[in-house]
Amino acid sequence: MNSADDIPGYYAPVHRALCEPILLGGAPRSLAIVNGTLAGAIGLGLRLWIAGLALWAIGHALSVWAARRDPQFVDVARRHLKYPVWMRP
Repeated sequence: MNSADDIPGYYAPVHRALCEPILLGGAPRSLAIVNGTLAGAIGLGLRLWIAGLALWAIGHALSVWAARRDPQFVDVARRHLKYPVWMRP
């Protein structure tokens, strides 16, 4: 951990939790909450239990798959949608 460029006495360990994205069940937290709320609204509000469970399971599985490939994919998609269509490659 000590190299020739380090200044003695100025080492601060960074906990791993400060560098990793916040995941809920393997999916990004915000996407998992939106997915669960939408599935709950369909399952409980419309009384379509099977459709709500299927929507939750498929949505959560897809978001976990995408988070394994890129944990920041939600932020990247938001940033991508912010630009006009004519600026996209």
